[in-house]
Amino acid sequence: MSRPIKRSLTLKGHRTSVSLEDAFWVSFREIADEKGLAINALAAEIDASRDLDAGLASAIRLYVLRHYKSSTKASDK
Repeated sequence: MSRPIKRSLTLKGHRTSVSLEDAFWVSFREIADEKGLAINALAAEIDASRDLDAGLASAIRLYVLRHYKSSTKASDK
C-alpha cells in the first residue's frame, strides 16, 4: 500500500490539506466525475455531513468505501 499523499482542497473558500493514499485519491476523483462534481465540491459535501469527531481524510475514505460497497450490492441484484 502506498503512503498517504498530501494534496490541497478548497472548502468554503479556504485551502486545506488532506492526506490520502493514491488509491483513495483515484477513487475519490472517479466518484466526483461520476457525479459531475468538481473534487472540491464533493469534498465540501462530505465535510458538511461528517461527524466533527472524524477528520476529513477519514470521512473521505469512508465515503469512498460506502460508495463502492453500495455499487457492489446494487450490481449483485
